[in-house]
Amino acid sequence: MICPEWSESSLAEVGRCLRGVSYDPGLDLSDVENATTVRLLRSNNVQDSRLILSDIQIVSRSRVSDEQYLRPHDIVLCMANGSRALVGKSGLYVKPETGTYTFGAFMGCFRTEQTKAVPRFVRFLFLTKQYQDAINNLLAGSAINNLSPASVESLRFQMPPLAEQWAIAEALSDADALVESLDALIAKKRDMKQAAMQQLLTGRTRLPGFKQIWERACLGDLGEISGAGVDKKIEAGELPVRLVNYLDVYRKSKLSSSDLTQWVSARHDQLRRCEVRKGDVFFTPTSEVPGDICNSAVAIQDIPDAVYSYHLVRLRLQDNWDLRFRAYAFGSKDFMDQATRAAEGSGTRYVVTLPRFRALSIRFPVDLLEQGAIGAVLSDMDSEIDALVAQREKAELVKQGMMQELLSGRVRLV
Repeated sequence: MICPEWSESSLAEVGRCLRGVSYDPGLDLSDVENATTVRLLRSNNVQDSRLILSDIQIVSRSRVSDEQYLRPHDIVLCMANGSRALVGKSGLYVKPETGTYTFGAFMGCFRTEQTKAVPRFVRFLFLTKQYQDAINNLLAGSAINNLSPASVESLRFQMPPLAEQWAIAEALSDADALVESLDALIAKKRDMKQAAMQQLLTGRTRLPGFKQIWERACLGDLGEISGAGVDKKIEAGELPVRLVNYLDVYRKSKLSSSDLTQWVSARHDQLRRCEVRKGDVFFTPTSEVPGDICNSAVAIQDIPDAVYSYHLVRLRLQDNWDLRFRAYAFGSKDFMDQATRAAEGSGTRYVVTLPRFRALSIRFPVDLLEQGAIGAVLSDMDSEIDALVAQREKAELVKQGMMQELLSGRVRLV
């Protein structure tokens, strides 16, 4: 024990863990809200240690006990999940302006007894490495990723006096509010960028000074389209090369040499056939859902020691399009909607075949100066978002450092 004023307590000594609502999906769920129904939170509503009050189900109130209605400062947590990594994730319930909420059978909530502990202080205990390590220990050796209320209540933490809990909760809440405000600003800027893309990439909004015509063409008429990239297997006697993989393209709009971290091996003929040149545009032709297919990224430099993955398609344009414009040109709603309609498959895998990929079309300005101007506007918006993301990451690190110091008692506020 670091501080003599602190004492070790189990969560059972400061509150209760409750299991969620059991219901029959065929009988108890509804499409409408009324006096006989209540909003139901599930595992998907806990994201990044916060509750997301969207994509919810509506369940009959007849299935909900009085204790299962969520109250302000309840900590909602995932008690069971097919993915072990998701078990134990949590979010603080802050009562919204409208609606009443409960939580599903695979969920739980920890309800702090406010005479014994400060709810916001307890909430930060659920974000510590100590908590996550304890959850991992509870699940170790079990084939079922399932927590019981008793197992959650058995977790033990060092607890300061109530006055110090209030002070710690205030300090960490301020740090958390900064991170949350940056998250909201980043989301707003991303929405603004998406709106700008839909206007600028379709020609509905023209930048000042540009009046030349736009054209529409199929991808197969714009350049050379290649699939059949390199497998990830490493074979003896082949050349070690870096790989442009699916996630590189999915996560970025521009690819440089420094972005590539995965190494594979390739034959000499593969190195020539699957090379990565400045201006090459790569697409993700497969996805688990048809609405998230054909994301793209452009190589902004020659990468001679790299090849692209067999999970990707490469478009090598015949004409000298502006490089920055290429990074955004294939992200318009018009193009993505075409890809969604062209996707074939069902269940967990959808694909746009090469013939269908070649038939996808894009509308673009003929004037390279207009392409460059559009690319510059969108690139500047990306730079602003990147700066906010970096600021957010720094704020998160500061918050994590504060949690380590304050929740261990190494730094005292009272």
